[in-house]
Amino acid sequence: MEKTVALHTLGCKLNFSETTAMGRMLENDGFSKRGFDEVADVYVINTCSVTDNADKECRQLVRRIHRQAPDALVVVTGCYAQLKPSEVAAIPGVNLVLGAAEKFNIAYHLHEISKNDPTKICSCDIEDVNSFNGSHSVNERTRVFLKVQDGCDYNCSYCTIPMARGKSRSESVDNVVKQVTAIQQGGAKEIVLTGINLGDFGKGLHGGKKKEEDFFELIRVLDEDTLIDRIRISSIEPNLLTNEMIEFIAQSKRFMPHLHIPLQSGSNSILAAMRRRYKRELYSEKVELIKARMPHACIGVDVIVGFPGETEDLFNETVDFISCLNISYLHVFTYSERDKTQALDIMPVVPMNIRHQRNKILRNLSYKKMQDFTAQHIGDSRKVLFESVNKNGMMEGYSDNYIKIVAPYRADWENQIIDWVI
Repeated sequence: MEKTVALHTLGCKLNFSETTAMGRMLENDGFSKRGFDEVADVYVINTCSVTDNADKECRQLVRRIHRQAPDALVVVTGCYAQLKPSEVAAIPGVNLVLGAAEKFNIAYHLHEISKNDPTKICSCDIEDVNSFNGSHSVNERTRVFLKVQDGCDYNCSYCTIPMARGKSRSESVDNVVKQVTAIQQGGAKEIVLTGINLGDFGKGLHGGKKKEEDFFELIRVLDEDTLIDRIRISSIEPNLLTNEMIEFIAQSKRFMPHLHIPLQSGSNSILAAMRRRYKRELYSEKVELIKARMPHACIGVDVIVGFPGETEDLFNETVDFISCLNISYLHVFTYSERDKTQALDIMPVVPMNIRHQRNKILRNLSYKKMQDFTAQHIGDSRKVLFESVNKNGMMEGYSDNYIKIVAPYRADWENQIIDWVI
């Protein structure tokens, strides 16, 4: 009998691309895909563990599956599964826990278990995880998330990602070019390069690696040697975003005028406590250069609020700094205590209600920034890639500089780049 599988992603774009890759593997193994709200034989949850909410959401999903399909096999993989495999295995209803080294062996493991077996944990020490498994997303969207790098060698005091994903490692430039070409030939118009620390591309083991490579070489080669219409960089650390890269993107044929650059705090003392590798002055210099070379560029910013030791004055430093930055939007994260991180030893702890208040302040600032950025481009003609989704007679797309456009649905605009007056 045909087996069915439903998959669900928690967390980042990288997780999204890996979930799609696991889905393709299972389809090749004879599984038929189902929606996560449908009854299936197997459910796969690819978890994040950046915040406590991600852990809670995983547990809630398992309970929902148990009510919806009590006879189904439940597989949990991803960062939460690597960091706390025993805790995940103890969740009632979980049958299989796959750590970082085993998620892409999911088809094999499913053949080895049955519903009545004790919960099985397949994991290893993160130090032993050193292979690179490429993946990319494929769904109804015209944008494809392409994983080119994994792991992180940084040691930020609040972060568990190095413990969940291991050391930095990446694909070879040649293999990325082949994947982009295949994606383009499949009809996609845009790819988003994803990784845990993209700017560190070139480190670690490579498939078919012939020489030392870095992120600047990757973007140069993709610009020259592929035919994909549009390329975006999902996120890059400010200390790894070189002036040379900014100058290149400004005159690129394929890279969009859109950069997402983590800041985390506008206070140098908090940045030092976070063990970030830059000061706010460097961040400001990068933003100024981007806007000087690409005045129309969209700049997104990650910020963490409520980090231990963040007094009201230090938080206000962040608010004032971001208010003066010529950026377009924020992704705001509320600090969440994570086991085995150095930030647990930093005092004083910011009360949770204060963290939430600060999150709201910055989300309001983000809304104002995006409104202002969009207003600056009213009347401009920008190229918009419309997605292949009909939502109640409307369709959505994004301009080259990441302004969201909503228009009446037209089938002939699906996956097409249209000149649009903002």
